[in-house]
Amino acid sequence: MEDLTINGQVVKLNDDGYLVDASQWTKDVAKLLAERDDIELTEEHFKVLEYLRDKYNSGEALSIRKVGNSGVVDIKGLYRLFPGGPLKLSSKYAGICKPTSCV
Repeated sequence: MEDLTINGQVVKLNDDGYLVDASQWTKDVAKLLAERDDIELTEEHFKVLEYLRDKYNSGEALSIRKVGNSGVVDIKGLYRLFPGGPLKLSSKYAGICKPTSCV
């Protein structure tokens, strides 16, 4: 476990770098997590992150295919925004659990 301090708030991360408490998510938290992976988040990134958070909070299982068919971004765009593991990285920055489909 790791603790990060962001704007005076202590945020706990699990061993994989995901938020322990999804309610602690903010755009600043997302930006800091992405910066650690050398990714600068844009509004296009945040549209994906908000989509993931909405689906996660409604209890839906997430997959790259579902995100690609969402109308928010296509699969190619998802890979461009989050290279090297699009669903894994986007879920991390969205402050939600790592999807079961990710290793």
